Amino acid sequence: MAVISPQALKSPLAPLCHSQLPQPQFNRRSSRTFQSVIKPVNREALAARTRVVARASASVSGFSPDISDKLGDVGIFNAAGEPVLFTDLWDQKEGIAVVALLRHFGCFCCWELAASLKEAKPRFDAAGVKLIAVGVGEPLKARMLAERLPFPMDCLYADPERKVYDVMGLYFGIGRTFFNPASMKVFSRPRFEAMKKAMENYTIQATPDNRSSVLQQGGMFVFKGKELLYARKDEGTGDHAPLDDIFDVCCKVPVS
Repeated sequence: MAVISPQALKSPLAPLCHSQLPQPQFNRRSSRTFQSVIKPVNREALAARTRVVARASASVSGFSPDISDKLGDVGIFNAAGEPVLFTDLWDQKEGIAVVALLRHFGCFCCWELAASLKEAKPRFDAAGVKLIAVGVGEPLKARMLAERLPFPMDCLYADPERKVYDVMGLYFGIGRTFFNPASMKVFSRPRFEAMKKAMENYTIQATPDNRSSVLQQGGMFVFKGKELLYARKDEGTGDHAPLDDIFDVCCKVPVS
């Protein structure tokens, strides 16, 4: 098993996600070839394509109108290890909640998204929106992220069996990792810099005990009570929903 240190991120060719899968080996010639493939990427074109993919991916039409009822009996854990029902995390009548389903707690991209959510939390709080972040792994792994990033433990939860992910039908499998074209955005300079910052206190020990969980992708959802207002599945590793889109949805919803 390859162990990747945060220091490895200093290289622009460093892997951006640890994996239990075998990593390809590059010699100097293949490395130069890899660089020649990455350099010609047109940033404006990539950004435009990212926006199109984001809009196409964000739709509640593929979800059952009673999705909240299906989530009603799903049990997860808070970061302290106490069991909680998923639908007890926000007011099921009028409460507005942003539910971020992260990847596993040992994923670089999980730490990057968690850092972005932490920075955005004051805006959510000011708008009367509850932020809920759920990651794949045991509560101990959630605490590792919360303590090292750091991240507020009162809005961090653990779903070791991926129950919520299964109900929401989120993508799973090797084809949805960095082999997916949607993951190309991770290689942009701003994302790379944000990831390096988020990884300063990273530990690979946050990886779930169930190693197959590393193939689980996440998603972003906005609820008002039981009504699903916004839904976006991550098409690949690091394919996060734009937070500006989430704020736009929340701002259009009157707070009771």
